[in-house]
Amino acid sequence: MQYNPVETVRQSIRSISDWPKPGVTFRDITPVLQDPRCFRMLIDIFVARYMRQRLDLVAGVDARGFIIGSVIAYELNLGFVPIRKKGKLPFETVGEDYDLEYGSSSVEIHTDAVKPGQRVLLMDDLIATGGTLLAASRLLQRLGANVVEAAAIIDLPELGGSKLIKESGLPVHALYEF
Repeated sequence: MQYNPVETVRQSIRSISDWPKPGVTFRDITPVLQDPRCFRMLIDIFVARYMRQRLDLVAGVDARGFIIGSVIAYELNLGFVPIRKKGKLPFETVGEDYDLEYGSSSVEIHTDAVKPGQRVLLMDDLIATGGTLLAASRLLQRLGANVVEAAAIIDLPELGGSKLIKESGLPVHALYEF
C-alpha cells in the first residue's frame, strides 16, 4: 500500500448529516485534530506548500483557523494574527461585517496586527459562502497588508465562496472539495 498523507487526512474528515439543520452535511475536522499522526500530516501538507514562499505572517480566522493557522505559523517561523469574532479582542480594533451561510456576523482585528506591506497567508478550516475569508481579507488590506492567499482545509464549491474569493482577486487554495 502506498503512503498518501493527503488521502489519509481526507478519510479522517467526518461527515455529519442534518447538522446544524436538516439538509446540511457538516464536514467535521475534529477527528483530524484528535489523531496526532493525521494532524501532523495536515500541517505538513500546508507547510510544504508555503515553506518557500516569502511570507511575513499567518492570519487565522476564529476559531478553527486559529488551530491550523497558529501551528503553520510556528512551523514556518512566522508570527500569527488572530482575526476574531466581534468583541473578543482586548485592544483597539477595526471590524468588518459579512454574510454567512446561516445569517450575518462581524470579525475584528487589532489595529496594530500587521504593518503596511507585510505578506500574509490567511487561513481557515472551511470555505462555504466565502464571507468570513473575504471580510478577514478586507480587514488585513485596510491595515496595509498584502494577502498572498486564502487557504482552507475544505471547500464547499456549490456554495460559491471560493468563486467569490477568486473574483475578488485573492488566490484560493483548499485541500479538499466536498
